[in-house]
Amino acid sequence: MSATKREPPQFDAAFKARFAELVRWRRDVRRFRSDAVSPELITQLLSLASHAPSVGFCQPWRFVLVESAGRRAAIIENFRRANQAALAGYDGERRALYASLKLEGLARAPVHLAVCADEGAATGHRLGRATMPETLRYSVVAAIQTFWLAARAEGLGVGWVSIVDPAEVCRELELQPDWTLIAYLCVGWPEEEHDDPELERHGWETRLDRTATEPLKR
Repeated sequence: MSATKREPPQFDAAFKARFAELVRWRRDVRRFRSDAVSPELITQLLSLASHAPSVGFCQPWRFVLVESAGRRAAIIENFRRANQAALAGYDGERRALYASLKLEGLARAPVHLAVCADEGAATGHRLGRATMPETLRYSVVAAIQTFWLAARAEGLGVGWVSIVDPAEVCRELELQPDWTLIAYLCVGWPEEEHDDPELERHGWETRLDRTATEPLKR
């Protein structure tokens, strides 16, 4: 039975302007209030994230809410070790600047969310992955971006903690062996609001000018 045909929505200029504003205000948040986030809201956001595009419609994202105090403490220790190793890779002023940056919000964020790719996902029947198998993981990144924008629309902040050993995270969370960690996210109500990236604000990097991001023509 074929699905009922529906007319696509029409987005007016006001909506487009608000969407552009939403994208600009989607920041990596590291400073959170400790106020709780309702489980119903997280469920709603994950449902929206699951409408992200995926290669072959394989829907390979797997979400893990980390609620155990012991496991959260293990993740924080994992970050501490990885951060010390990363710091050792810098010298001089860059090392001092790195040491001054706040790079995670693990201690205060009320929600910890591990997002994984199910490498063994049978859904999608491997369509589109024979030549570019990495698109399975890219699909999970698309779900993360969808979750992030939806969270920002609700006033929530999200921080992506990449300074961790992913294999250790999987062991600490006792995840299935064919799951690959794509992101460890902190989620909560921001303690402060900015429309510019923290790393730009503190002088770590500047935004590329428009000419550097223009597409090549061939």
